[in-house]
Amino acid sequence: MPPDQLDTTFAALADPTRRAILARLASGEASVNELAQPFAMSLPAVSKHLKVLERAGLISRGREAQWRPCRLEAGPLKDVSDWVENYRRFWDDSFDRLGDYLRELQTKEKPDGPSN
Repeated sequence: MPPDQLDTTFAALADPTRRAILARLASGEASVNELAQPFAMSLPAVSKHLKVLERAGLISRGREAQWRPCRLEAGPLKDVSDWVENYRRFWDDSFDRLGDYLRELQTKEKPDGPSN
């Protein structure tokens, strides 16, 4: 994933309202009105959030007669997951080394406890 696309995705995910919208869309398509229901904000404000998500490639909007459903596009989320995975491996390896070191310290202790 190009760095600028990753930046755009993270910026879109930085807002809790947008994350809540994505969570709702994970269960299926929804109209702007349906997406706006849980929020104490105007439809134009919700539409602005949707535009940010759309620019980040996280949602798409369709047109079926009068209904304009929004759909989750999970591709950018997979790219973020792949990027984060590198750091998960780093922390797993770090914790494994720490565990090895702690076990080594425990085996060096005397049966009566640590020496003073």
